[in-house]
Amino acid sequence: MANRLASATSPYLLQHAENPVDWWEWGPEAFAEATRRDTPILLSVGYAACHWCHVMAHESFEDEITAAYMNEHFVNIKVDREERPDVDAVYMSATQAMTGHGGWPMTCILDHDGNPFFAGTYFPDEPRHGSASFMQVLDALVDAWVNRADDVRRAAAEIGDHLKVQGDLDTGLITAETLDQAVRALASEFDGQHAGFGGAPKFPPGMVLEFLLRHDRRVASTGATGEAIAPAEPSVAKRMVDATCVAMARGGIYDQIGGGFARYSVDAGWVVPHFEKMLYDNAQLVGLYARVGAHRIARETADFMLRELRTPEGGFASALDADSEGVEGKFYAWTPAQLIDALGGDDGVWAAEVFTVTETGTFEHGSSTLQLLSDPDDLGRLESVKQRLLEARATRVRPELDDKVVAAWNGLAITGLCDAGTLLGEPSYVEAAVAAGELLWDLHVVDGRLRRVSRGGVVGRHDAVLEDFGCVASGFLSLLQATADAVWLERARVLLDDALARFRADDGGFHDTASDAEQLITRPRDISDNASPSGQSAMVHALATYAALTGSGAHRTAAEQALATMARVAERAPRFAGWVLAAAESMLEGPEEIVVVGQRGEARDRLEALARQRHGAVVLAVEPGREDIPLLVGRDEVDGEPAAYVCRNLVCERPVTDPARLR
Repeated sequence: MANRLASATSPYLLQHAENPVDWWEWGPEAFAEATRRDTPILLSVGYAACHWCHVMAHESFEDEITAAYMNEHFVNIKVDREERPDVDAVYMSATQAMTGHGGWPMTCILDHDGNPFFAGTYFPDEPRHGSASFMQVLDALVDAWVNRADDVRRAAAEIGDHLKVQGDLDTGLITAETLDQAVRALASEFDGQHAGFGGAPKFPPGMVLEFLLRHDRRVASTGATGEAIAPAEPSVAKRMVDATCVAMARGGIYDQIGGGFARYSVDAGWVVPHFEKMLYDNAQLVGLYARVGAHRIARETADFMLRELRTPEGGFASALDADSEGVEGKFYAWTPAQLIDALGGDDGVWAAEVFTVTETGTFEHGSSTLQLLSDPDDLGRLESVKQRLLEARATRVRPELDDKVVAAWNGLAITGLCDAGTLLGEPSYVEAAVAAGELLWDLHVVDGRLRRVSRGGVVGRHDAVLEDFGCVASGFLSLLQATADAVWLERARVLLDDALARFRADDGGFHDTASDAEQLITRPRDISDNASPSGQSAMVHALATYAALTGSGAHRTAAEQALATMARVAERAPRFAGWVLAAAESMLEGPEEIVVVGQRGEARDRLEALARQRHGAVVLAVEPGREDIPLLVGRDEVDGEPAAYVCRNLVCERPVTDPARLR
């Protein structure tokens, strides 16, 4: 028998619709029910592609005895963190404060005002590795609620008060010296053996690599930037970028036959991934690999996104699950015998050697992830083997697809596909980005307000959060630069001005939720970048780009003020401020604006190709006579020849027609 989640739109909630747990969705009705029954609230937060969420669901939420106990003693609320990042942010902060760590599945026990008095992550069905079982935890919490009610409510209120204490952020100035020092700090955390930063688990550091690319370009072109701290050698930043991009692309974290990156590597060497494939990772990495010249990886990743994540409506689905047939990685791992079955004897043995598939295995149960640690001599044979393995893999049971369309991550996908499409000369990628942009504008903007998710062409009821505004506005501005269609400039303006009106904080930064959004126990405000950009860093990029395209001083000032509120995290934790630092690099230069004007043809194409290679620059390529975008006013061909106009910090150089001079 289905529970209340049967009517949900979230694929994650629908995964729990047949649980014997009497789940509620987040909302006032659940809190009213807890008050009526005088029971605590059990809040369980996860997402559809989360492996350990599946494990806990199978062990506990599908168990009749556990479910009966939960139903009797709690009002149980299930939340999809991707659908309600505001709820997740509030209670993840509480979990980290109370336990010293966080993650999903997340379990919090709340009083009737939403204040948490207990928090944790995964709990096993039996006592294991020094951890109490889920039932033991629940039993102790019920005892405390019933027999020490005053203590529990007092503790919950104190924790709630602690979470509510939010002042203005410390502001500062991110200078060239700050950026140089960030490179040095990153170099000290760089894994010289396996590349990447830190140890296991190791996540793709796309935003950090983007910063390092921009830093390397600036230092290489301008030389020393200050006396207090000498700039890092350009080769330091570039070596970290190149080594990490190569290591990830050759490792098991990359799908060697189907393209696309998994969420992270469980080891330091990029060998065994956590197999879920997230849109936000691939959306960011596809443009990065195009920029570093790894065109095969960029093309395969873009093709994966279009083949496996694109929805019938033209958007992009959130994720592919890590599991198939209840086993993590089963869809992606191979044994030598399976390679021979798929390819025949000679090619199977050859493929095992090429992809480091061993008899003992690099993964579980004697199976291996596919790695391509070096290119074989016969690349034609490699492509044939990859195609045949992809066809053989297609007969396996596929991982589940979380097919909800998240506005922010589709904004990232639009930008990534625009970058890949323009750099690789692949118009189909830009066309896919345009379709996603149209879906966001036509479906997700309701009565002038942006909504966060849709599914199956039906928009959800939850309002967008700051990251949605920043990433979608940036995506629209990427579409403007890729297509020169001025409609995207106006659409970006609508989103940015709404965000400025409803999300702005007193210190010049931004809150994650709007001033008229649902009031939680605290108004979340996360300024650090994680697997995807923070809402605040995404807004800085969008505001700065809009200002560059229009000359709007108000939007430029807003970007500078918001960036100042993130100076401390940029100084103290550059690994978690990659997109902040990338914005600071671009804004230190202006950002750079390049307009290429001329009739379509070989001469204009050469100038445009060079312009598109400038990491972080705002680039437009148009035919003569266009003035519907402020940056184009007064730009024309020179003596009948296509010309490039380059400006930095509101100062423009003379237009050039020679590609060598532009370079």
